[in-house]
Parts: sequence; structure tokens; C-alpha cells
Amino acid sequence: MQEEKNRQIGMAAAIGACFMWGILPIYWKLLRDASAYEILAHRICWSFIFMLAVIFLFRRGKKFVMDCKEIWQDKKRKQLLLSASLLISVNWLTYIWAVNHDHVIETSIGYYITPLMSVLLGMVIFHEKLILGKKISIVLAFIGIVIMTWQFGQVPWISVILAVSFAIYGALKKKMMMDPITSITLETLLVMPLALVYIGYLWLSGESHFGGMNWALTLFLIGAGIVTATPLILFSQGANLLPLNVLGFLQYIGPTIALFLGVFLFKEVFNWTHMIAFSFIWAALVIFSLSERFAIPQSKPKRKKTVLQE
Repeated sequence: MQEEKNRQIGMAAAIGACFMWGILPIYWKLLRDASAYEILAHRICWSFIFMLAVIFLFRRGKKFVMDCKEIWQDKKRKQLLLSASLLISVNWLTYIWAVNHDHVIETSIGYYITPLMSVLLGMVIFHEKLILGKKISIVLAFIGIVIMTWQFGQVPWISVILAVSFAIYGALKKKMMMDPITSITLETLLVMPLALVYIGYLWLSGESHFGGMNWALTLFLIGAGIVTATPLILFSQGANLLPLNVLGFLQYIGPTIALFLGVFLFKEVFNWTHMIAFSFIWAALVIFSLSERFAIPQSKPKRKKTVLQE
């Protein structure tokens, strides 16, 4: 009974997170009067403040302090944390810029191929062995990217940067093995000095959109922290309560919603080249998901403690 309840809570949390990620382009469009750099700076600062509030409200202060002490004494984890902070900042900046320059469809492609990019990184960097189905899925996704490159005369850099940055970010997070709330808080803290310097520069130069007469934009800039941290927390909760194959499938909700928003709400161009490329990518995802499903060992695994991670 409790197991079923946990599964329902996990499903609700994960679906909520993926749905929020899917509709996030609508929120960034509300901020398009500000530059992507200004939005990113506020996103970092307000995310950190929001995470501190979460730590206080859920009485996780002792846990946070203990985690910080452990990281401070581990040089390798400190380097991984800094690298993760920079990578997620690049990912956020690329995403915000892309949405506000009418490239929502390309962001959708990027997040569709992220799981496949993670597998490719595992094979190239960590020398992981792949079953045939996953090799085929990577090849099909690559063909989809090649089709768009050939048709448009350039590599779809937005999709590639989003997929590569988030895949490497995920690999770094896996190596850190850190509490999700601690991780998000420290990642934003590390890059916050740069964000504050940029916000100060905008303020002194009179180019800041924060404050002044446009209170709606100011509130939306503050809210950037909430819409950033909330789905991350929900997704972490889902990851703790759901099987990986279910969680992996749910992650396609976000880019699917974004794709429909790009085509039907924002009226971006979706031609036959996109359709053919997406067909290869979707086929790759189907094969990839089936490979994950049927690659589960038939023998009963030994019970062991699981490590909760983001």
C-alpha cells in the first residue's frame, strides 16, 4: 500500500516537473524586454535565495552545513561542483536566448537528444559498453542532426549546446553524489558573484530592467528563481520514488510540450526537413526506451541501499 502511494507521489512530482519545464518558454517570453544575460543573472541570484528559503522551511540547515563541510574537504568534488555550476549556467543562457529569439523548436530538439548524448558520452569518455539498440538509437539521432545541418547549411548549434552541456552536467552530478537541494544551492552560489557584478553594472549604467516603472517585469525576474528551482526539486523527488525506465520516459514530456508551443503558439517554422529530422530522432528515442526496458537483468538483483541523487 505504501509502495503504491510512493509511486503515485513520485509520478505526480515527476510529471509536474516535466510539465513545468515544457511550458517554461512561455515564462521566458514574458521577460524578453530584458537581455538573456540579465535574465540569467537574476535567475541565478533568485534561485539561490529561493533555495535558502527551502532549506530554512524544511529545516535542512544541519544537512546543508554537513554537506558543505564534506565538499570543502574534497578537492575533486569542489572541482566537479564548479564545473557543474558553469555548465548549467551555459545551458540556461543558451535556452533563454533561444526562446526569446524564436528558436523554441531547436530547444526541443536539444532536450530530445540529451539522453542519447548522455549515452554517447558514457561510451566515449567512460568506455561504457552499449547494446545494439542503443547504438542504433545514437546513429538515428545523428542522422536527424545531419539532415538539418545539410538542409539549413549550418549545424543546429542551439540543440547541440543544450544537449552536450546538460549531458555533461548530468555526468558531473552523478560523480558528485550530492544531495539535490545542497547541489542546486551551491551551484547557484558559486556563479552568483559574477551575476551580481553584471546586475550592478546594468544598474550603474542605467540599463537595468529591475525596479523602476515596470513592476511586472521586476516580479517576473524575481520569479525566475522559483520557476527554476521548483521543477528541479520536484524532479529529484520523482527520481527518488520511481524506476529509472519510468523516469526516463517522463522526461520526453517537456520537449514535446515545447515543440507544440513552438509550432502552434509561437508560430515558428516547422517544415518537411524538421519533420524528417524529428522522425529519425523520435525513432531513436523509441528504440532507446525499448532497449532500456528490455535490458533489465532477468535474475533478481541483490538488495542494496540506494543513493539518492538529482
